[in-house]
Amino acid sequence: MLKIEGLCAGYGRIQALHGIDLDVPEGEIVTLVGANGAGKTTLLMSICGAPHASAGRVLLDGEDITHLPTHQIIRRGLAHSPEGRRIFPRMSVLENLQMGAAQSDPRHFDQDLERVLALFPRLHERLTQRGGTLSGGEQQMLAIGRALMSRPRVLLLDEPSLGLAPLVVRHIFEIIAAINREQKVTVFLVEQNAFHALKLAHRGHVMVNGKIALSGTGAELLANPEIRAHYLEGGTHGETAS
Repeated sequence: MLKIEGLCAGYGRIQALHGIDLDVPEGEIVTLVGANGAGKTTLLMSICGAPHASAGRVLLDGEDITHLPTHQIIRRGLAHSPEGRRIFPRMSVLENLQMGAAQSDPRHFDQDLERVLALFPRLHERLTQRGGTLSGGEQQMLAIGRALMSRPRVLLLDEPSLGLAPLVVRHIFEIIAAINREQKVTVFLVEQNAFHALKLAHRGHVMVNGKIALSGTGAELLANPEIRAHYLEGGTHGETAS
């Protein structure tokens, strides 16, 4: 469904991505892990058109979306829940969700809102509460819910476990699995919590210095001694597998 071919991008003279080739097949959860500064967030942002790719292509269902403006990419069925959540703190939960639906057909709003609130009952209890007063976990739920309000076929998630307590992290990953399984949304997940992310994923990739260094199924990468050494058993980028 989402295909990345030879993608290069950066900021000014600093090139962050060096010829990325990666597929996100329809109906799957694909995870990208790597250390801080590896280029993971830049890749997700480039898929959405900011920064623009300096070379290579991004294809969605075979259509080249590389140089489309972000709002047109969203209309084609791709949504991005960014790192750090970036909700609108002064807006209510409902207003944040309305912002997520801005590019969708308004006739679907009530149905989409019902679906999101069924997935996140905590948000239903806080519809009139300002986003900035929510807990970290609730803000993450709101960020994901806001992205889902655009009716995406592909959901890009950037570090959804960042800064959350372990119990909340497990709950967030359970929700991601439900979005994929029950709502049939394809998920491209960027995560430093390699254990949870690879355990969830159909397949995974490891990014190092703006390049894909290793690929395989989630199970294969979890069992890989190099991945375990760097990301699971004494590395600083995830939980242990014990």
